[in-house]
Amino acid sequence: MHNSENVQVGARVLILEPAYVAGKMGVVFCPEQLSDDKPSDRWLIKVDDENILVSLTRHEFRVID
Repeated sequence: MHNSENVQVGARVLILEPAYVAGKMGVVFCPEQLSDDKPSDRWLIKVDDENILVSLTRHEFRVID
């Protein structure tokens, strides 16, 4: 596993939290931006085999090989 500090769009991730998607794989869709166009500290993750995007902090997922 890699350190999730090096997050890049398109990276494969293992979701650690929240419980309803924990243990699932996903892909980094993009960094989340606030309504005033300022970046947040969260990432939008597309969950594999689900039709959902989740907004996660770097502590809620791990980048994988």
